[in-house]
Amino acid sequence: MKIIVEKDNDGYVAYPLGIKGVVVGEGDSYEEALADIKSAINYHIEIFGQEVLEEESSVLEAFVAEPKVPI
Repeated sequence: MKIIVEKDNDGYVAYPLGIKGVVVGEGDSYEEALADIKSAINYHIEIFGQEVLEEESSVLEAFVAEPKVPI
């Protein structure tokens, strides 16, 4: 499973790719956000079952791009 961790002015936000439903973790540090999302994923699976996990995630890699878009 791949997890995206974003940093902004308020701290860190993490979310998984390849899982059904919305699962988000947060923290004041990268490590806290990662620990929080791991806990949130485990809880999500406990509540909704293994069906929320994609058998094989179609996400191979994740990229960050900053294209110039006219506004």
